[in-house]
Amino acid sequence: MLKAEVNKDSRQIAIQQTIKYKNTSDTTLYEVYLHDWNNSYSNKSTALGKRFEEEFNTSFHLAKDRSRGYTTIHSIADQGGKSMDFIRPKKQVDILKVILNSPLEPGDTYHIELKYLIKLADAQFTDYGFTKEGNFKLKYWYITPAVYNGKWQVYSNKNLDDLFIPASDVSIELTHPSGYKVESEFNQQILASKTDVTTTLLSGKNRTETFVSLNTTKQYSSITTDDFTVLSDIDVKGLASQAKAIITDRVTQYITEALGDYPHKNLLVTAIDYNRDPLYGINQLPDFLRPFPDDIQYELKLLKSALQQYLDNTLLVNPRKDYWLSEGIQIYLMIQYVKTNYPNLKLLGNLANVWGIRAFHASDLDFNFQYFLYSMEMARKNNDQPLNTSKDSLVKFNAKIASKYKAGMGLNYLNDYTEDVDLNSVIKNFVSENRLTSVTPNDFETYLKSQTTKDVDWFFTDYVNTRKKIDFKIYKLKTTEDSISFTIKNKRDHAMPVSLFAMNNDSVLSKTWLDGFKGEKQFAIAKDSIDKLVLDYDYTIPEINQRDNYKSTNGSLFSKPLQFRLFKDIEDPYYNQLFLMPLIEFNNIYDGLTLGTKFYNKTLLRKRLNYRFSPQYATNSKSFTGGGSVSYTHNLEGQNLYDISYGLGVAYQSFAEDAFFTRIRPSFTLAFRDKDDFRSDVRDFINLRYISITRNLGPDATVVVDDPDYSVFNLRYIHSSPGIINFSRFSTDFQIGAQFSKVSVDYEFRKLTKRNRNYDFRVYLGTFLKNSSDPNSDFFSFALDRPTDYLFDLNYLGRSEASGIFSQQIIIAEGGFKSQLQPEFANQWIGTANFSTSIWRYIQAYGDVGFVKNKGFDPVFVYDSGVRLNLVQDYFEIFFPIYSNLGLEIGQENYDQKIRFKFTVDPQVLLGLFRRKWY
Repeated sequence: MLKAEVNKDSRQIAIQQTIKYKNTSDTTLYEVYLHDWNNSYSNKSTALGKRFEEEFNTSFHLAKDRSRGYTTIHSIADQGGKSMDFIRPKKQVDILKVILNSPLEPGDTYHIELKYLIKLADAQFTDYGFTKEGNFKLKYWYITPAVYNGKWQVYSNKNLDDLFIPASDVSIELTHPSGYKVESEFNQQILASKTDVTTTLLSGKNRTETFVSLNTTKQYSSITTDDFTVLSDIDVKGLASQAKAIITDRVTQYITEALGDYPHKNLLVTAIDYNRDPLYGINQLPDFLRPFPDDIQYELKLLKSALQQYLDNTLLVNPRKDYWLSEGIQIYLMIQYVKTNYPNLKLLGNLANVWGIRAFHASDLDFNFQYFLYSMEMARKNNDQPLNTSKDSLVKFNAKIASKYKAGMGLNYLNDYTEDVDLNSVIKNFVSENRLTSVTPNDFETYLKSQTTKDVDWFFTDYVNTRKKIDFKIYKLKTTEDSISFTIKNKRDHAMPVSLFAMNNDSVLSKTWLDGFKGEKQFAIAKDSIDKLVLDYDYTIPEINQRDNYKSTNGSLFSKPLQFRLFKDIEDPYYNQLFLMPLIEFNNIYDGLTLGTKFYNKTLLRKRLNYRFSPQYATNSKSFTGGGSVSYTHNLEGQNLYDISYGLGVAYQSFAEDAFFTRIRPSFTLAFRDKDDFRSDVRDFINLRYISITRNLGPDATVVVDDPDYSVFNLRYIHSSPGIINFSRFSTDFQIGAQFSKVSVDYEFRKLTKRNRNYDFRVYLGTFLKNSSDPNSDFFSFALDRPTDYLFDLNYLGRSEASGIFSQQIIIAEGGFKSQLQPEFANQWIGTANFSTSIWRYIQAYGDVGFVKNKGFDPVFVYDSGVRLNLVQDYFEIFFPIYSNLGLEIGQENYDQKIRFKFTVDPQVLLGLFRRKWY
């Protein structure tokens, strides 16, 4: 029982609460753990604050203290009023450990009386709390007991919507300003109403939902169906109320048929819930591009959120440890719903019929293909995680999308394979029989095995509990007059089943499930009119590589035809695909506008083997340029070394007017990460490459090249931890060529403090081990402010410019200075330090100091300072020099030419701003 008084002005709620905790275990308890998730907003160092940091979200870190929330405990006592000791674990400030005054025996109940005050955080952080409109969105707001099942299941709030509490009888007397409407799925009754204050009673039995909304206007519409009443603020513009009622009735009927009767009167489905777990993909486009009809859009939104709420309120699994079961059922039932009600619905919706778009393979794919697509996004990148991984250990993309999609597809796979049982009925009976009682995936496994004669161990041991990929191959096919013999190879270490399709002219003649096996297995079937054998033709199996699933029976060398496609597309395993993309680029001021075509095999999902060839014509230099590359990647699992890549790149481009270079660059890279903690952003790379550069000067060349052509062996090691609050990067670089050998060390550290001040510190040290190059040339020398980039690694807009806007581009490498000082280069050794700190918001002060040593000269001390506009870190920055060895630069002639800028135009680099939040 809980009495709460809401104070709008202070955003505080004073609470008196009685918890009647019953010991349902067979263990005597001496303490009780309580969740106090409102206190997770109390400072930047809580588990919630660290979660925001890990996902590159600075809103919580930069917020003022008044925007955060907290809980102040006034007293905790037993039924007799005797005070009880309590502590907050040091690293879990949103958990309370209450020491009981007397032991709590099995079957007994203990009364815990609490008095406390909560201050609500701004809703900008998690969508829950106090909104900018002055409304209260109360989720996880009052203190709740934790679950004890032989061990206390206590978890800090990490913005995962996974509070694990026992089903309880709830009674809340909520006293609030009379101008507010109280909305929730609790039973509701007004106890007292005055001019300024109203007391509303909220009650319910066997509840786990804590959400209550106080709004100045009514926000949730109520639609009563034959099954239960749906309260919702999910909306689609332009959809009539009558249409919403019909759709809601259809959705509730489906849920009831699929999962059984809902035990409560009301089901609350909020836009917050949907927005936190939406239908990811193309249906999130702006309204004017939305490819799905309004009614279907609304129906699928409502279905997804209603299924989630129904399962959260009835199937009491541990939402942090065993989430895959409830989320898998949710996605599985969505797959079945669309398959039954909208069998022709396409992944691209109405866009699939638009001229130009309908030529893409993506327009042929069914709506349910998205679950395969998003789960494979992580599997192909070697970022997938086992379904039994704790939810707070999942990377964001897995937690939000890929893992639940994999779970749903797995149940669909299981349903297709277990032909002797209807999985829909199994799920319904399991949920009905275990409604409002704690269950585990082991309970589901036991129940499923009791219903089928099929061996389903593979699903729980391999599919759920490991990262093992599914990959089959059909080959060694021989055809006789009346039979076909062939071999199927299981390329991975598991025994998962696979389906075999017999085809004729793209029509399915038969489908057969083959029980799981390891290694290779030989088969023989009657020939009949079969012209092709295909594994998993209907994409039921989430197989990582489907390109070797086809085999022609006519003895053709190529089982799949060659297909040319304009622009990158979703992979079609039926074809050997080659993509073409017209290229219109601004390469640099020498080439100007370049026109050409890129031929490549890369699809939306990553492949191990990638190649491209890009011939181009430069309109300024009136010359043909371009390049090509081929690379292959090994993905390794279960060890710190997770990626081995080989590559060969060839390029022919200009580096000055009528001056061209040919670069041949084979490379080999090892990538390392923590094999157990995928959320860690720490990465280590060892890169070995050989760069061969040949230059060609035309008669109109404006540069003179005295140095001969050269080749460089380059070994690099990089240790990177690119956090948004704490950033560090350490690298070493060793180069050896015919004329020189050199080694350098580069270390950078950034810190965003709790006072919202940014510090950036970088040190660069470099020395030649040997340097027999032309003493009059600094081509291979260390640069103070603008490296010559003889390895052609840096993305200069004007590589050889000595004046003009392009010469003012800066890439922080080697010395990292912003002012153009003398000596400009070092042919012996260099040591520099770069520092910047916040002045106000994105305005920073910077300073650089260092020593430059050239042969035959004493070391020269250099320094500069100025103002840095850090508009987008590492992507768009402007530097205004103020004082340096040159004196007060800001007052000198042609100051505008001294201003430097950092600007990144590579779209892949810019996409990193998005990817880092999800991967």
